[in-house]
Amino acid sequence: MRSDPDARLTSLAVDAVSVATTTGGRERPESDGTIAWSSTGLVVVRLSGGGETGMGYTHAPAATLGIIRELLWPAVAGMDARDTDRVYWAMARAVRNAGWRGVAAGAIAAVDIAAHDLASKLAGVSLTQYLGGAHDTVAAYGSGGFTDYTDEKLVEQLGSWAEHGLRAVKMKVGSHPDDDLLRVRVARSAIGDDVELFVDANGAYERKQALGLASAFALEGVTWFEEPVSSDDRAGLRLIRDRMPAPIRVAAGEYGYTPADFRDLVAGGCVDVLQADATRCGITGFRTAAALAAAFDLPLSAHTAPALHASVAAAFDVAINVEYFHDHARIASAFFDGLPALRNGELVPDRSVPGHGLTLKEADAEPYRTAQWKSE
Repeated sequence: MRSDPDARLTSLAVDAVSVATTTGGRERPESDGTIAWSSTGLVVVRLSGGGETGMGYTHAPAATLGIIRELLWPAVAGMDARDTDRVYWAMARAVRNAGWRGVAAGAIAAVDIAAHDLASKLAGVSLTQYLGGAHDTVAAYGSGGFTDYTDEKLVEQLGSWAEHGLRAVKMKVGSHPDDDLLRVRVARSAIGDDVELFVDANGAYERKQALGLASAFALEGVTWFEEPVSSDDRAGLRLIRDRMPAPIRVAAGEYGYTPADFRDLVAGGCVDVLQADATRCGITGFRTAAALAAAFDLPLSAHTAPALHASVAAAFDVAINVEYFHDHARIASAFFDGLPALRNGELVPDRSVPGHGLTLKEADAEPYRTAQWKSE
């Protein structure tokens, strides 16, 4: 192993926070097509080496901290901070017996993001440029429209995004299939005919149910159907993609934790749009997804975490948009400085600063902290 003492990973700190979900300023659960949740977790990793510190994060429970402490840090401590691929695969091997997907993948992702932020700082360039620098901006689409929303709240949220220049918005469907077409019509009336409308079922529908609703959604101008069935049902996704009425595209990939997950979706002909989430697969995994999408002539979409994905997605030519997810945008605004600007429907990463530019507002995070740890 190359051992440049000026760039070795010397310390790691991790903080876990949890924030209650809110609607209209009041704490209340949010729901999609399959589950409801009352809080959102954030695990922030700071990785130091070579006189710099990189930051990464994942949206996951505090249990993530134990995996980082017990399995990941012992595997990467002392490695060269610039060897991001070596760091990533060392972590993947470290969780082999514990299981890679799920919480462990989020832990790996947070450290991997921090490693890339650190490496780009050591190189003296922005993360966007470090990863490839394909674009100066990347389109954002508004995402929320939870299934527990009243029609009035749905109109308020989606309509506001349309008024502020976002050219596409997404709503949740699936928890009450009999009501979904009516909700889609309400959403369409709120945003007008010039804004694209996406729907996300989070795998709530059965195959024939999804196909039947797709035909009705198409008449309302829906152009994107995300996880019409479970992303684990590869055959179902392929079936629906092949029979989906134009111009609706099938999107999936948010539960891509490993390179093999993206390979199976793409090689299996399961999607028209491949999604990837660097807070689940890491920047290394996102880069793999981008390469697969390019090889199969598919567009790539960044799932949630817009504060980070503005810098990451802008680096890749194949990336078409970033999901400006209501919940994550709210949390990033509360706890991070250095957020990318949102202008005329485009996220604008700051190329003038090394790394991704995000820093944790520690004093603001303190009341919500549920766990923390720092290496010796």
